[in-house]
Amino acid sequence: MPHVRDTLFRYLTLLQLIPRSPGRIATPVLLEKLRERGFMVDARSLQRDLRDKLALHFPLVCDDTQKPFRWYFDRQFQSNLPALDLPSALTLVLAEEYLKGILPPVVLGQLSPQFADAHRLLDDLEGNSLSQWKKRVRAIPNGKALLPAAVDASVWQCVTQALLENKAIEIRYLSRSREDYKTLILHPQGLVSRHSVTYVVATVGEYSDLRQFALHRIHQATISQMPWRETPGFDLDAYIADGAFGYRQSRDDIHLLANVAPQVAWLLTETPLASKQTLTPLPHSQWQQLSVELPDDQQTLWWLKGMGANVEVLEPSAWREEIRDDARRILAQSSSDTAIDTAT
Repeated sequence: MPHVRDTLFRYLTLLQLIPRSPGRIATPVLLEKLRERGFMVDARSLQRDLRDKLALHFPLVCDDTQKPFRWYFDRQFQSNLPALDLPSALTLVLAEEYLKGILPPVVLGQLSPQFADAHRLLDDLEGNSLSQWKKRVRAIPNGKALLPAAVDASVWQCVTQALLENKAIEIRYLSRSREDYKTLILHPQGLVSRHSVTYVVATVGEYSDLRQFALHRIHQATISQMPWRETPGFDLDAYIADGAFGYRQSRDDIHLLANVAPQVAWLLTETPLASKQTLTPLPHSQWQQLSVELPDDQQTLWWLKGMGANVEVLEPSAWREEIRDDARRILAQSSSDTAIDTAT
């Protein structure tokens, strides 16, 4: 009985280790991972497990175009272990709705079997009140959401594999500044999705400075034979907090003092700009005065500009002047367009 039980657990572990297409896992890697989990089997036994046992009952495919052979599940393989419950299905449907505007299609494609299971479960329970929620709930992003940039599936597979396995990658990258392709060796340190673009944070070649590479500009990626180099002390959260993705204009925080219209004050009461924020009613007015400490980044400034006449910035003076200069340029452009229309 213990032998039968151990064999069953080995089979279950194998099934958990094999990815869906387009993922692949080589037989020696499977063997190594099994041994790490305490299953002492040889290569011949592993091959027998895969070909003569599991492949007969599961849609396992062997890629024998190169050695060592690599294994993967059919792309459409559906797993019902464990069974999906209704709240989880609803959560997945809502998550799919929200992620459509954030993640590239190839990333959502990796989750498509789980999303399909969730839709199927809810569709099969039309009489259940909970299943009706999928028709009545939507996730709407804040602000104008651009369509996610398209990322090649093989690029996504290579970058994520390199990131998880601490490997360097060789890429062919389209430089936005030079508008041509460059071949680079990257040492990935992190992956960040920001709005509709996903970036790999990496060092290049022998350099130690961190740079960001948009995945949709990577047109070819392969695992490099160069050893991966770790950036000592790198912390992704600290990297982001230092303004790497926020277009920070200085390392110092700024004190924002502004008069805000009633609707903006209401918005900031419910969803503050920061934890330490105060709103003070102005005398003889429905407006309120906002006081808050914030990072000196362009995102906040852009948000203020988007509020238009509903916000009057008092401090910092540099922001106040920039907003005024923008308003003057808009008025000047409008006047110019009016003059052109009149002339024609």
